[in-house]
Amino acid sequence: MNTISVTDSYSVGSDQPLLLIAGPCQIESKDHCLKIANHLQQVTRDLPVQLVFKSSFDKANRTSLSGIRGPGIEQGLSVLQEVKKETGLPVLSDIHLPDQAALAAEVLDILQIPAFLCRQTDMLLAAGNTGKALNVKKGQFMHPEDMKYAAEKIASTGNNRILLCERGSMHGYRDLIVDMRSLVIMRNLGYPVVFDATHSVAQMGGAGGKSGGHRQFISSLIRAAAATGIDGLFIECHEDPESAPSDGASMLPLEQVEDVITMACRIRALVSGTD
Repeated sequence: MNTISVTDSYSVGSDQPLLLIAGPCQIESKDHCLKIANHLQQVTRDLPVQLVFKSSFDKANRTSLSGIRGPGIEQGLSVLQEVKKETGLPVLSDIHLPDQAALAAEVLDILQIPAFLCRQTDMLLAAGNTGKALNVKKGQFMHPEDMKYAAEKIASTGNNRILLCERGSMHGYRDLIVDMRSLVIMRNLGYPVVFDATHSVAQMGGAGGKSGGHRQFISSLIRAAAATGIDGLFIECHEDPESAPSDGASMLPLEQVEDVITMACRIRALVSGTD
């Protein structure tokens, strides 16, 4: 498996510290983002992780038209630029259209391709052409082996800074299940693998026009994924998930983040033989 550079100071691979992508589902305000970013920095300062702050400027795939989407690309990128400036952390957000890629790349250190869009050729080529590291989420409808085609589209631009992200597969109409074989299969494609622990416990719709979720399973899934082998971990978190504008049911309460990340690091070290 290749080790890839995602920023000037972060490299991701089996022999590198865990990449931790964490933050609230969507941007609520600059102050809110800074509050969470500062907390994440504090609780991970003594852990072997490479922290990236994540928050979305637009949640374009809300269940209902009335769903809160976020501040939009211009205001959202401005907030993320401020977070980056004040904390020194790299930042990540989703893009939803090919013409967003170049603008987002002016601020973002890592561009994220949402699961629903992981087969969209124009999206992947536009993102690849930025030269930025890309976190590509595996579609809930895709076999992990088929992520090689998404990676090939990006690599055709000359950009091999690719992370493949597992976030569960559809089981019936609403539920997601995580097949831990996916982590092995995607790693064998030659790219570092990220496990999205919070979207993996989401329920698609089913909560009165918004997605539900079962956050009580987040810790168990992280434990299993770390034991199977991961290079990165994606966690959405919030100080009061029940009041969050989106995905509150599947976000990890902020006060639980330190214990969960500590557990993941210890398991990963044990598996790699560095403990």
